[in-house]
Amino acid sequence: MTATAKPQSAIVSKEEWLRARQDLLAQEKALSRQHDAVAAARRALPWVRIEKEYVFETADGKKKLAELFDGRSQLIVRHFMLGPDWKEGCVGCSFASDHVGGALAHLQNHDVTYVAVSRAPLQQIESFRKRMGWVFPWVSSLTSDFNFDFHVSFTKEDLARGEVLYNYRMTPVSIEELSGLSVFYKDEDGGIFHTYSTYARGDEGGVTTYFYLDLTPKGRAETGRGNLGDWVRHHDKYDAGGYVDPNGRFHDNCKQGDCRER
Repeated sequence: MTATAKPQSAIVSKEEWLRARQDLLAQEKALSRQHDAVAAARRALPWVRIEKEYVFETADGKKKLAELFDGRSQLIVRHFMLGPDWKEGCVGCSFASDHVGGALAHLQNHDVTYVAVSRAPLQQIESFRKRMGWVFPWVSSLTSDFNFDFHVSFTKEDLARGEVLYNYRMTPVSIEELSGLSVFYKDEDGGIFHTYSTYARGDEGGVTTYFYLDLTPKGRAETGRGNLGDWVRHHDKYDAGGYVDPNGRFHDNCKQGDCRER
């Protein structure tokens, strides 16, 4: 359990609390309206036709991008950080993925398929998925350009240049895998279109643990914005000690700065 400082706030009467709560409610309502406006603008974005034929390794054999839709017209892809030589998935991606299972039936009923994609070999993916107990589809793009084309995987040459294109701007990166979500649409003629992608903290709305923590006096209790490495672990590692490095990799049986790369 993460140790956090005792929250400090004024102690007031019920009447004073009600006035403060009403002031905050006005801000919350304004935020909800802004959220709805941004969601509408997101849906109104122009689309880009996918011309390249991407092929993935799946539990049911090789599949093209069109087949990942599984008979639906909309596809959400989780760009999951699990590289070819990684022994387990990124802690942050795993944290987000813990929230997917309960949504799957609702997404599928609403014409949306959800799939995770990583560059790790399929056997490696299936082993980690079994350990985590996840049921969503997860496929390998190891032999495809998919991750590179959507700017979540980078070659050694990319990294050697010091900056890569990530989250729509050039940014310093020292790791070959990063995370994100991408959305695609398939029309009645089989045409596939890229409609949206988001990276970094852009997918945070799907992590309902954050919503609940943000309601509490101690909040997320992180040392920096989005610094989930302070406390988030794989859900089967909360009693394992260790730490999470800045690249989202978990290190057990050691202290920060005194670990071998996993």
